[in-house]
Amino acid sequence: MKLRTLLASITVFTIIIFACSPDDPDFIPVEDRDRGEQQLADNDSIVNYLQTYYYNKTELAMMTNPEPSDIILKIFEGTPDDGYSLLFTDDNLLTRTTTFEDTQYTYYILKINQGGGTESPKFTDKVRVEYEGSLIGTDDSVFDSAVSPTDFNLVGGGINAGGVITGWQRVFPEFNTAASFMTGSDVTYDDYGLGVMFLPSGLAYFSRQLIGIPSYSNLIFKFALFQTQENDHDNDGIPSYVEDLNNNLSVFDHDTDENSIVNYVDPDDDGDGVLTINELERREYIVDTNLGEEEPVLNINEFELTRTESMGIITITTGTIVDANNNSIPDYLDEDATTDYSEDN
Repeated sequence: MKLRTLLASITVFTIIIFACSPDDPDFIPVEDRDRGEQQLADNDSIVNYLQTYYYNKTELAMMTNPEPSDIILKIFEGTPDDGYSLLFTDDNLLTRTTTFEDTQYTYYILKINQGGGTESPKFTDKVRVEYEGSLIGTDDSVFDSAVSPTDFNLVGGGINAGGVITGWQRVFPEFNTAASFMTGSDVTYDDYGLGVMFLPSGLAYFSRQLIGIPSYSNLIFKFALFQTQENDHDNDGIPSYVEDLNNNLSVFDHDTDENSIVNYVDPDDDGDGVLTINELERREYIVDTNLGEEEPVLNINEFELTRTESMGIITITTGTIVDANNNSIPDYLDEDATTDYSEDN
């Protein structure tokens, strides 16, 4: 489902504001530690937290659409209260690994609710969420939160301006969106993704110092995932996640024409003078909902380019990746393939 206009009530996000600047005379740069060594220390700290903290599992299960603020993480001096479950041994705790900056990281997800919607975001997409962030190993005070549904691009434009930390890019695709929503004076969501992520510093801000977040901080985010929207950052017809050519969950290391503009923000990926969107083969679908017709299931490598609707008639134009000269290189990445399919329309 498409995201609507960003809600006016938006928190000032400390997660994208640096605590100090190199221009500040009191600024002291923090030396980067070895990522592998830091990950070992971070994982020990996170595991220790998971082995000592509980959450209110029974109470959450009895709630209808609990919110991130309803999730209670608590340590007990003696016997835990009824209804609390130890994080480390709970069935809902998932352990995940990923490679980032040539380092293998382990992170953890408490999946409280999968979400009843049919969509899950890709790592480059836009998400609408609520969240609450805190530091592991402190008094659990919140350093940042969004208490109203708020939009984020998981990957920003260019140098990731407006993007988020790597941990978010890994975690949100594990969840589904809300099953439904109702609009009125407020938007009400039902059966949405809900969970907690436990992230090592290497999947967060690592050596960077931010307001409320010291260098090498391991982070906790309680969150709800409401909606998602597929991103095509350069509007070239290729969804941004598809521009991750080697499936390493990064779009920053692919620059086919070596023009110093990475593919996902380059409208002419192969630099052959024909825009990428025009190197996609066009197809038009007309769906008459008045007759009960359903929208088509698109083929692999076929993507929606435009959509119009009038009097119950939906017209969809798609573009399909093609390899006209059968050299195993898609036309839009092959500088020797210069067919302009837009000229056929």
